[in-house]
Amino acid sequence: MNVFRSIDEARGKLSGCAVAIGNFDGVHLGHGQLLAKAKALAAARGAPAAVLTFEPHPAKVLSPDFAPPLIATTARKLRLLEDEGLDAVVIQPFDRAYAATSAEAFVRRDLVGSLGARDIVVGYDFTFGKGRAGTPEALARLAGDDAGVRVVPAFARDQLVVSSSKIRELVLAGRVAQAAELLGRPFVVDGRVVPGRGRGRTIGIPTANVDPDTELLPASGVYAVLAAVEGIEGTFAGGANIGRKPTFGEEDLTVEVHLLGLDADLYGRTMAVAFLERLRGEQRFASAEELVARIRLDLEQAREVAAKAVSEPLLTVVDSLTGPGDRQ
Repeated sequence: MNVFRSIDEARGKLSGCAVAIGNFDGVHLGHGQLLAKAKALAAARGAPAAVLTFEPHPAKVLSPDFAPPLIATTARKLRLLEDEGLDAVVIQPFDRAYAATSAEAFVRRDLVGSLGARDIVVGYDFTFGKGRAGTPEALARLAGDDAGVRVVPAFARDQLVVSSSKIRELVLAGRVAQAAELLGRPFVVDGRVVPGRGRGRTIGIPTANVDPDTELLPASGVYAVLAAVEGIEGTFAGGANIGRKPTFGEEDLTVEVHLLGLDADLYGRTMAVAFLERLRGEQRFASAEELVARIRLDLEQAREVAAKAVSEPLLTVVDSLTGPGDRQ
């Protein structure tokens, strides 16, 4: 998959393409409908299937105080788009100057002119141009006879419209299993293993302290997870704790992961952690011994959840974790 870091960089290289436009945060099942339509249109023409997305997320520029935490890093988004079978992704830098682009310039100059789009695919709620005044109807009018515009309706699962905002809501509430149903795969946190306080090793349950690159984190609590580690083959079941360690009176929020069956030096390695199910909320225990006993129970439960998840086609756990990072 080719990755272009601006529309100008892609100029003349995607002539005749079918392009799906959006932020594609999480690349969830609703996004999959747009991507499938773009791929089908491209295949009919023998042309490239492409995605046009924006970085940073426009909300971070236009309304930074209200911008949502992103579901996936850029590297993981690119991996997911590549797995969808796209030929190219165009990442247009978004700043206030680009936000002032008129609707007409966006369509005529950027989409039809620079990208050479013959088919344009957008969601039902797509807006564009200065002040986000452009609508799918305006897009079709401005494209004229040069490009066909396809508007994809809302996609629902179990009568719930799939959206990035709903997935964020579920993850923030700790409902990671439900979020996976809308994503089509587990919610993943990517990060690098960094030194922690080492308390896990002193109680016989060593943990990897993950410094997350992913902006969105689940609610505090204990989770069953599967993880992949840079440079180590395979995936590993385990338990993750997100919280502040109330038993030890600590205040810093941490993401700690204990991987079953893996005894290796993980410092400095990147790790991708798939959150499968929330096992319990954060608790304060009367003693370290009581905490250890509960953690051992948590890990046995996590092992059972992970074994079931690996056999569940919906989650495609291994595919979503293999080789964390940007492989463009």
